[in-house]
Amino acid sequence: MSRVVTLGEIMGRLATPGYQRFQQAMPGTLETTFAGAEASVAVSLAHLGATASFVTALPSHHPLADAAIATLRSHGVETRHIVRTPQGRLGLFFVEAGVNQRPAQVIYDRLHSACAQTPATSYPWADIFDDASWFVLSGITPAISRTAADVALTAVQEASRRGVPVALDLNYRSKLWTWDPPTPPRTLASHTLRSLMPSVNLLIGGHEDAQSLILPEPHPHTSPEETAHLIVREFPHLHHIAFTRRETTSATTGGFGGWLFSAATGQISCAPQPDHFHPISFTVDRLGAGDAFTAGLIFAFITPELSHPESAIAFATAAGCLAHSIEGDFNLSTRDEIVALTQGTTGGSVRR
Repeated sequence: MSRVVTLGEIMGRLATPGYQRFQQAMPGTLETTFAGAEASVAVSLAHLGATASFVTALPSHHPLADAAIATLRSHGVETRHIVRTPQGRLGLFFVEAGVNQRPAQVIYDRLHSACAQTPATSYPWADIFDDASWFVLSGITPAISRTAADVALTAVQEASRRGVPVALDLNYRSKLWTWDPPTPPRTLASHTLRSLMPSVNLLIGGHEDAQSLILPEPHPHTSPEETAHLIVREFPHLHHIAFTRRETTSATTGGFGGWLFSAATGQISCAPQPDHFHPISFTVDRLGAGDAFTAGLIFAFITPELSHPESAIAFATAAGCLAHSIEGDFNLSTRDEIVALTQGTTGGSVRR
């Protein structure tokens, strides 16, 4: 199976029990797991049967960092290229789940983390990309610091120079793009992410974020197809553009869909079908659904029987949908479960 490399930050995730608010849960007990966009992609890929390697920097001689690595390994993720450094700390974030009309809340505590401080020269790029078939990065990594942005740029260039296809998931987080004041977050994100685009082959994100972050000028009323054509015209190295589609009726109900543009043919593929969504009547945990979509798409592209655009977007969309049913950031849905949803099996019965 092809080896997929992901690079980003893994953090401690501290969530309130159930649907409690922070004021209800603290002082008290928070549920602690590990999370991070690219780490979630790696875990999902490994769980599906791919060889996934996760690259980051973590503090040395740090029991919690040791536990994070052990968690990744327990899911089958390769961790041999994780840099251990005396500089920096383990990043954290705090989660309060949303329900009905009350949205979820995320509080980041990742300033001066090891990943944010470790320079590009600390990573063994030749070894990292040796025999790699894909490199996956999200827009969260360059958002955490100027140093991390430089690492992201170096990484995509090193991958591209070696002929490794690059996937970029925009993952825009306005709370993180603050390392160049007084530049507004979206302006800083657009400038930084556009600098990565000449090395990108697969762009993933929401349609609105692609419009505002990747296009050089605002095009607020363009369709997904028009946006894709405009982006590919400026960045001809792109092979595919994938958009997640969401229908949100509340924090816990809605729908999930996917859209894929193939640059070589101009083909557009939608899942479950145009203007339709996989219905989500109850969300257990929304965090990580986009990462599950990304992992599903990459896995489909490296799996011959799933690689046709129609099959690939169907598999990715089903993976993202099922991630809403799993607590925590990591999507532990099986390949069989994902395929079953693509074929119309909506679950509900007990498997005996």
